[in-house]
Amino acid sequence: MQAASAVAAAAVFVWLGMVLAISFIETPLKFRAPGVTLQIGLGIGRLVFRALNACELALAAVVVACFAVDAPTRCVALAVAVAVVTLLAQVLAVRPRLTRRSDTVLEGGEGPRSRAHWVYVGLEIVKVIALLIAGVSLLAT
Repeated sequence: MQAASAVAAAAVFVWLGMVLAISFIETPLKFRAPGVTLQIGLGIGRLVFRALNACELALAAVVVACFAVDAPTRCVALAVAVAVVTLLAQVLAVRPRLTRRSDTVLEGGEGPRSRAHWVYVGLEIVKVIALLIAGVSLLAT
């Protein structure tokens, strides 16, 4: 395995671990903690997901830079492309909707529940699968 491919694999698995830890462990548990109101949970979630998405974008940039040094297989390139496009969809299309909804709740409003949350979760599942395929494929080369 070339050094660039090894760095790409490491970045992909760090990215995968961060998504799994934050989206599928921390986030659901946060709302079950004693004393955490919906407003507090949303406020924390906004900060955490902003930081997570920034880290994800940085890790995606590392992976793409590694691919410029050592071209990936088609499978790896496709899996990473799916992960990156999914991340961009989350950041550019879904998170603004979630932000508007959380703004309303944080200001004391209510209104209908947003389906954007479920879209975000669905995209997280797609991203996790893509990152897993990319990481395992990078290790196999």
